[in-house]
Amino acid sequence: MNMAAFLALVVAVLRFIQLKPKVLNPWLNISGLVALCLASFGMTLLGNFQLTNDEEIHNVGTSLTFGFGTLTCWIQAALTLKVNIRNEGRRVGIPRVILSAAITLCVVLYFILMAQDIHMYAARVQWGLVMCFLSYFGTLAVEFRHYRYEIVCSEYQENFLSFSESLSEASEYQTDQV
Repeated sequence: MNMAAFLALVVAVLRFIQLKPKVLNPWLNISGLVALCLASFGMTLLGNFQLTNDEEIHNVGTSLTFGFGTLTCWIQAALTLKVNIRNEGRRVGIPRVILSAAITLCVVLYFILMAQDIHMYAARVQWGLVMCFLSYFGTLAVEFRHYRYEIVCSEYQENFLSFSESLSEASEYQTDQV
């Protein structure tokens, strides 16, 4: 779960960087980043606090993961349709809306079954929910294939650049290569 949380965090940052120059109102992009970061934090809680050891923290992690994960899916579906990267917005956006609806239905059904203490069926719904999340994140590959992300590593220098010099040097790179 910790590895999945870290990878979700990486996807959140890469998606934010990808959409940053294309979104007119950045609040939706920022809220998508924050929502996926909170869902990732919930995943770390799930992975580190098992249900049998600390039920309360585990349930908080479940709520964070499923709640903010669902919110992230709807935000990213809206951004996909709005930004329309390389005219693939509808082709990718419609399956994302369908998957977001399925995820929402599973989350609601999961919490209804848990409230009624029907744990066996809730566990099955939970696995279906996880599969829908994995399918959803798989759809991001369609838009990530158009971008190349690089990490630039350079040799240690004796004289450090000032903050403003390093910012001007960083601005020379395109935003999709940072």
